[in-house]
Amino acid sequence: MGLFDRIKRAFTGEDAVIKQQEQETSIIIDKYDQGMQKTRKSFSDHLNEFLADFRTIDEDFFDDLEETFISSDVGFEMTLAITDALRDEVRLKNAKNAHDVKQVIIEKMVDIYEKGEDNLATLAKAEGRPTVLLFVGVNGVGKTTTIGKIAWRLKQEGHSVLLAAGDTFRAGAIQQLEIWGERVGVPVVSGKEGGDPSSVVYDAIKKAKAENIDYLLIDTAGRLQNKVNLMKELEKMNRIISREIETGADETLLVLDATTGQNALVQAKQFKETIDVTGLILTKLDGTAKGGVILSIRHEMNIPVKFIGLGEKMDDLQPFDSTQFIFGLVKDSLK
Repeated sequence: MGLFDRIKRAFTGEDAVIKQQEQETSIIIDKYDQGMQKTRKSFSDHLNEFLADFRTIDEDFFDDLEETFISSDVGFEMTLAITDALRDEVRLKNAKNAHDVKQVIIEKMVDIYEKGEDNLATLAKAEGRPTVLLFVGVNGVGKTTTIGKIAWRLKQEGHSVLLAAGDTFRAGAIQQLEIWGERVGVPVVSGKEGGDPSSVVYDAIKKAKAENIDYLLIDTAGRLQNKVNLMKELEKMNRIISREIETGADETLLVLDATTGQNALVQAKQFKETIDVTGLILTKLDGTAKGGVILSIRHEMNIPVKFIGLGEKMDDLQPFDSTQFIFGLVKDSLK
């Protein structure tokens, strides 16, 4: 860079902006690095063990690679998609050693996850009315905490936020969301414990419209008497939202516990049968070696991951970056 350009950047403050952006990027990379330690160790250990005996690329190579992916909780269908893609790509790129193979694996995993789509982690934003985010998921996955953290993130970005305590069935759920509202500094619409959650949603939408709120975040029950009742209650909520807002909820975000591994995929399929899930949030990724399930869910359900939980702090819930995640999976094996 020439002297004139350096002076211009310093004078306009561009240097400070660039430095801040670099610092923010570094913080995010550190969070991924720390939050993915268990998943990375599991995946890299399996991959290193497999490639330690690398000799040549033949059918035995791909059979063993499939076992490596499955043992890393990537899932059967995603494993087949990756290995099928690699069969052509490895030969096309004339990969002859373990390092070359690893590079091709990273590229194909990113391609298969993204499916040619951009900005997969971006939340929808409505124009001229409140953006409605409906959060669903079974009890115990960290749904209410996730809502609080996303409310904090949206407020940090300068948006007005309203919370709706639509889980009226779990003891303490309303109080938990109200505590988060106080902590984050956003209002909460709530009703009586055991009351009708749809009436809470109706009141919240009316308030959000009247006060020109940017984002309305709706909590929902994670368990009723049985799965059928839970799904019927979600359907009822959706009807209320659609009646008040023609397009319905702008996002329906399914919160899953990453520590459950392939069971998270089962939950995603069950919810998808009843409700149009537009994005996933995987919590507790920092506490599990089963993070490979992210790839499995994306491939089988065609639903993008919007956020991942990388720790307990407020800003440890991070927008999902597929490239950063996949690089994090294989980072140790690239040394």
